[in-house]
Amino acid sequence: MMNENKRFMDPNIPDEMANTIRPKTLDDFIGHEALKQNLSVFVSAARGRSEAMDHVLLYGPPGLGKTTLAHIIANELGTNFRATSAPMLTKQGDLAAILTALEPMDVLFIDEIHRLPTAIEEVLYSAMEDFKLDIMLGEGPTAKSVRIDLPPFTLVGATTRTGLLSNPLRDRFGIDLRLSFYSVSDLAKIIMRSAKILGTNIDTAGAEMLAASSRGTPRIANRLLKRARDFAAAANKDFVDADTIKTTLYQLHIDDKGLDEIDREYISAIIKNYAGGPVGIDNLSAALSEPADTIEDVIEPYLMQLGFVQRTPRGRVITEAGYKHLGFEK
Repeated sequence: MMNENKRFMDPNIPDEMANTIRPKTLDDFIGHEALKQNLSVFVSAARGRSEAMDHVLLYGPPGLGKTTLAHIIANELGTNFRATSAPMLTKQGDLAAILTALEPMDVLFIDEIHRLPTAIEEVLYSAMEDFKLDIMLGEGPTAKSVRIDLPPFTLVGATTRTGLLSNPLRDRFGIDLRLSFYSVSDLAKIIMRSAKILGTNIDTAGAEMLAASSRGTPRIANRLLKRARDFAAAANKDFVDADTIKTTLYQLHIDDKGLDEIDREYISAIIKNYAGGPVGIDNLSAALSEPADTIEDVIEPYLMQLGFVQRTPRGRVITEAGYKHLGFEK
């Protein structure tokens, strides 16, 4: 059974707060100022021409706001929002059913788009480029190709692994937006905003404490806020103060850099079992009993951002900073 701290990091676990605290407009979206300015221009231009906006690719580590931005794009365009996930599209008919149900200018969001089966991806090419759907009806000698006209629409694809996207698919996205880890100050603003919506009292210093332990990720910042609210309630407090935050982080085994048990296990395994590296991803996956893609997509990006680990051609290596953080001698 996965322990609580591994669950805490899992990007696939639904966030029950999302519907209440998710920003609805670009003005409400905190951080990524340059990205927002560009996106505002693209949205305004599309609305001014009464055209579907060009297709958008959103990429970056989990929890940074890709799904939220997809919702915002639809809201700003004033159109319907349709959402699906690539693993759910197992046959061409699944995609055809979604595309033919779209109305003019709708936004279609496909999460984890790097996981689209090749056959479905190829059907998507003509839909994105020409707003035509080419599908095969029947099998064998009686099979025939049918072309269906589609209304103009905007596809928003989200991925944590751009390297797994085929070049033909990536080239069909006219707008390419990368989301990176958030600064502590931006995360503190997000926490303050979420606390207000949730009716939770927290001051700026407390928000910054939580932000510093949130791995640069709004999703985790909001979850930490909710857990801190729980511990405050358990102590009969109506305010999330510094002591409550310290208790929250201690109970969840999260340190002041945002590292939790699986992060420390990762670093410790490389230091103790492989003399600090280099070590390959398959060996690490076996040592940690974690899938390789979870290690690459969820654990490593933040550790690399902190400078605690390096990926080299020969494998992963723990840096001097990584040794120091866990109290090991290099």
